[in-house]
Amino acid sequence: MKKITLVLGTFLTLFLVSCEINGVDGRDGFDGRDGSDGVDGVDAPLPKVIDIVGTFDASNDFGIRHTFDNSIEVLPTDVVLVYILWDQVDGSDGEPIDIWRLLPQTRILDQGLLIYNYEHTFVDVDIFLESDFDLATLLPGDTDDQVFRIAVLPAETTSKSNIDRSDISAVMSFLNMQENDVKKITLD
Repeated sequence: MKKITLVLGTFLTLFLVSCEINGVDGRDGFDGRDGSDGVDGVDAPLPKVIDIVGTFDASNDFGIRHTFDNSIEVLPTDVVLVYILWDQVDGSDGEPIDIWRLLPQTRILDQGLLIYNYEHTFVDVDIFLESDFDLATLLPGDTDDQVFRIAVLPAETTSKSNIDRSDISAVMSFLNMQENDVKKITLD
């Protein structure tokens, strides 16, 4: 019984000591000196979205590679998404509206299944074709001047959001980017 009373007394004492009295929880400290203003410079790197145009053929083993340049910082933990320009439809104003699809995407062709796929590191992105048939039999519409949109999302903000990654409009909105902010690159 003495042990229970001792334990309860200890908790009561700790509780009372840790409480504020009249809203004052201790002596106010002195304000520190203000620091000097920082030097104006370039803003921190923003999340980036780029479009690349490339052609798949036997000389590149039906794959295209984009190496990130200094304008894009990609950390090993960042999320890299690749979309293919699948189609365009006419908008009500007569301007074309792009239809983007998140990779991988599969097409069913007369020859068999064609898959547009990708893999990435924080240095580059490889976009490649996979199939169950000879890729040399593909028509130019499936291989030539294909447009891909690459979006780099910072891991620290992406993990805290419920962004629909399959929707390029939602990704662009999340990154606070407009269509005219997208850098266009044609690969050789």
